[in-house]
Order: sequence, then structure tokens, then C-alpha cells
Amino acid sequence: MEVDVFAVDQVLGWRHRLSGAALVAVALILLDPNSARAEPGIPLPPNELLTDRGKGSISEADQDFTVKVRLAGLWEIPAGEMAQEKSNDPRIKAIGRDIAAQHGVLDKLVRDAAKKLDVDLPNKPNADQQKWLSEMREAEGEEFDQIYIDRLRAAHGKIFPAIATIRASTRNDTVRKLAQRTNQFVMTHMTLLESSGIVDFAGLPTAPPPAAATTGPAAQAQKSVSSATPLSVGGAPVLPIVVVALVSIALTVFACRHFMMDSRRPYRRQRSRYYES
Repeated sequence: MEVDVFAVDQVLGWRHRLSGAALVAVALILLDPNSARAEPGIPLPPNELLTDRGKGSISEADQDFTVKVRLAGLWEIPAGEMAQEKSNDPRIKAIGRDIAAQHGVLDKLVRDAAKKLDVDLPNKPNADQQKWLSEMREAEGEEFDQIYIDRLRAAHGKIFPAIATIRASTRNDTVRKLAQRTNQFVMTHMTLLESSGIVDFAGLPTAPPPAAATTGPAAQAQKSVSSATPLSVGGAPVLPIVVVALVSIALTVFACRHFMMDSRRPYRRQRSRYYES
């Protein structure tokens, strides 16, 4: 058997290269264990595909959304700073640092958008947000950690569906781009908060049951299905279809057997003549 020496050398060469790469990766992890769990940086969705010229009508919902994005930064930045000072858990400290830093970037984005859209923004947190910050100032240690994680996770869960509504419905390109950017930040923050391992998921609001559709193509299709008789296919009764199918099968079997018998008769005649002779 001939062996392609060149092919063997190529295979062995690739194996050596892969082994070397694996050793380098293991060495890097051993030298820097935190690299295996790197923190996410500032989220950058493909915003270059969206325009940002302030074109299009602005609804009241668009303005309210812009204000809420600003309010989020006004309390989550100081909350993140408190997490770095008051928490004894390195993970909570890191979460607070990352969320505060990212809200600094998001706050600039929303201020730039509001200036372009001529929307007035608040300069201090609302009453609920100030209450949450007060709770954090009075708490220490693990109690602070739980309050910080639960308050921020609940707040992000509330604004998350609002972002989707604005992103899907706004007529203004600047609001659309801001909604897309904000969505990336909020998803990142929810993931960071959940990485703490102490989110009280049972305490989060329960999603409402889906509403039954009453109009539109889907509802008409459902109505057609429900109004059809149980024993029907495409509106035709099943029983006649089954009877026709059974009759067709019986006729096919009969025809096949009859053809086989006719084809064997000459053979039988020749066989009987052979024995007679």
C-alpha cells in the first residue's frame, strides 16, 4: 500500500499547530483567570445602517421614551457608584462599575438625541428612583447587594418591552436609532445583573396571558378550522374519501392478482405437457 508522505506531513503539521494554539490558550487562562469571564464592553449594534437626522414626526410616546432613557441614567449611575463602595462582593462591584460606565455613554446619546429633537430632559431622578437610592444608602453588605440587583433588574424589565414598542412604531429616525442603541444596553445590563446569581425571579412581574385574536387573517383561519366538521379534510367529509380509497385499493389488488394468474397460465400449460410427454 502506498502512503502519501506529503499528506501525512500536512496532517501532522496541522496537529502540531492546533496543539500549540491550545497550549497558548490554556497558558493565557492560567496567567489571567478573569479572561475566561471577560466583562462585556460598550454594546455596539450595527447602527451605521440607520439614519440619524431627526426626520419624521415625533409622537408623545417618542418623547416619553426619550425622557425615560435619561431618567434611567440619573439613578443607575449613582447606584452603580454605591455598589462599588458599599458591596463586599467583587462580582457586585464589577456589575455596578460596568453598568454605571455604560449609562454614562448612553446618557450622552440620549442628550444628543433630545437636543436634535428639541425634547426637554429632566436633571434629577423621579420620586420612585430617589426612593430606591435611599434604600441603597441605608443598606449594607448582602442586604445592599440584594436591593441593588433586584431594583435594577425590575426597572430594566419594565423598560425592555417599551423599547421594543418604540423601535417598531416610531416615525422618527433619531428616536429609532436611540431605541435600537438603548435596547442593546438594556439587554447587556439585564445579563450583567442576572450574572450575580441573586436575582429574585419569583418577585418579577408575571407576564399577562396572551389576548385571543378576534380579527385579521390568523383569526379567520382559526375560525375556519373551528367551524369545519371534525371528520373533514379541506372541507370534504372524510368517510366518502375513505370508502373511495378502500375501493381503489381493492380493485388494484384484484387487477394485480388477475394479471399474475393470466401470466402464469402459459407456463402451467407447458409444464403439464412436459409431464404428459
